[in-house]
Amino acid sequence: MTIESALLTRSESSCELCRSTDDLQIFAVPPFESAEPDYCLLICRICDDHLEGSSSMDVNYWRCLNDTMWSQVRPVQIMTWRLLTKLNSEPWAQDLLDMLCLEDDTLALAKTGTFDGDAPTVKHKDSNGALLKAGDSVTLIKDLNVKGVSFTAKRGTAVRNISLVENNSEQLEGRINGTQIIILTKFVKRVN
Repeated sequence: MTIESALLTRSESSCELCRSTDDLQIFAVPPFESAEPDYCLLICRICDDHLEGSSSMDVNYWRCLNDTMWSQVRPVQIMTWRLLTKLNSEPWAQDLLDMLCLEDDTLALAKTGTFDGDAPTVKHKDSNGALLKAGDSVTLIKDLNVKGVSFTAKRGTAVRNISLVENNSEQLEGRINGTQIIILTKFVKRVN
């Protein structure tokens, strides 16, 4: 039996991540180099494009992991953990990751690297979806009550030289009225 036929049988002729039946191909799960079913997945072209980084990561596309996470197939478990870890800034992905239970040896393999060889990165985006970086200037898009002090940060207030909160794409730090505060990215707009 060839590896492809073994994977087709195991996956019931569908992508092992999203269940699509179109344009299926073999994907070797890093760090494995062996072309055996125990180290490979059968995935569709769209999943492969996401995993190889040739298309931008559409977080809603990966909601299919809600079903995939229950698979008993080790390579599927490894890739599911890696994808959910990469998407953990999304509340739904963090919830799934919290529910995911892997054997210790499978979890250790999953932690050996991500599918693209890089550590997951957190991207901070403003209310319009514009990418923010440390040192940018932003303006508030609504009045914000600042906890711990007696003032309200008014809509339109400029916040210069922001800092990004590491591992939390929804928060940034900035100084308003001489006070360093944490601001949610959904309440700011980047100044060009």
